Formats: sequence, structure tokens, C-alpha cells
Amino acid sequence: MLATAHLTPREPGEGERFRIELATDLSRVGEVVETVCAGCFARTAASRRTQFRLCTVLAEALANAMLYGNSGDPSRHVIVDVELREDFIVIAVSDEGDGFNHNAVPLPIGDESLEATRGRGLFMIHRLADDVAFNDQGNTIWMTLPRQ
Repeated sequence: MLATAHLTPREPGEGERFRIELATDLSRVGEVVETVCAGCFARTAASRRTQFRLCTVLAEALANAMLYGNSGDPSRHVIVDVELREDFIVIAVSDEGDGFNHNAVPLPIGDESLEATRGRGLFMIHRLADDVAFNDQGNTIWMTLPRQ
């Protein structure tokens, strides 16, 4: 069971929001992804491509927040904020870590990165989301995707 999950109605035309807060536990990533996808597509039919994109970027962002942001510490939490608009979805994933400089993460492309163990998830997020942004501290990522 998720620690917190609630849908917050907003003004007409502004969409809806919901938040999930959970302790750092990689075994919960699939459950959170399923919950968020169900909430995002409950009232809007989405293509399989859009569903795949959302599931993948969210799973990668959650894993990064838990493994790197929270250093796997189960006493630290990850927060997922979702904003549903008519045509798009904005998902924010925040951890309790010190953050990082996302510009310093090399792209895992080229022969020299075949053995790279870091940066692949972030690379996929950038490729699959329409827009990606970070807060100044580097412990929150915002990902924008189409809703259909």
C-alpha cells in the first residue's frame, strides 16, 4: 500500500493533481508506476506508445531518486507529484538527497560508454519525455508527456 495518494481537484480547465509519497524501496517502483498510469489514463484513452513512455520515464526517475538521490536509505522518502492537463501530463519526482548537476552526467553514447553503468536512465528520460527540467538543487525532476 502506498504511503499517501490523493487526487486534488483544481479550478475548471486547470486539470487535476495527485501525489504519492513513499519510503525508498525499489520493490515498490512497479506498484507506483501502475498507480500513476491508472490515474493518468483513467479518463483518457492513451496510445500504447504514450503508456510505454510514461511507465519507462517514471520507473527510471523513481529508481534514480531511490538509488542515487536517497542512496538506498529506507528512512528517506520519494515524492511523486502528477498534474493532469487536457493534452499533457507533468510528473515531478523528488528525493531527500543532496541533488546533483544533471549537466555533468555524460550521455551514454559512443564506443567509450558501452560499459557505462550510469547515465542510461537519464538518457532514456530525455529521449522519451517531451520536456525534462530539474530544480536548482538537482533533487527534483519534472517530465512532461502527452496525455493521449
